[in-house]
Amino acid sequence: MTKETERNRTIVLTAFQEFARGNLEHLRDVLAPDFVEHSPGNPSGRDAFVDFLRTAPVAGAALDLRRVVADGAYVVLHYRMTTPDEPRGTAVVDIWRLADGLIAEHWDVVQPVPEEASTPHGMF
Repeated sequence: MTKETERNRTIVLTAFQEFARGNLEHLRDVLAPDFVEHSPGNPSGRDAFVDFLRTAPVAGAALDLRRVVADGAYVVLHYRMTTPDEPRGTAVVDIWRLADGLIAEHWDVVQPVPEEASTPHGMF
């Protein structure tokens, strides 16, 4: 693993862990001021994105990280997000691009976890 890949993996993983603990303010330290969000309906810009997350469903959810894939500027997280109202949860893949030690861009893929019988090999 290159030093860049290792550094970026650590930045994203630490941000994920802090976010999962409820420390949204940590994101202001790791997101670029001109952060670009590619998910429909979510705002771009560091401060607008952090403020948006305060009321987003993910903010109050339990996050069970299953995979981290890192390659250079990109870090991918695969996790299960659950809430008391949605115990089966949601499968999430976040893709983060870093530049100069800050998270510069984000994409995600979100899918409800179906009944176990419909996914014989599991989602995770």
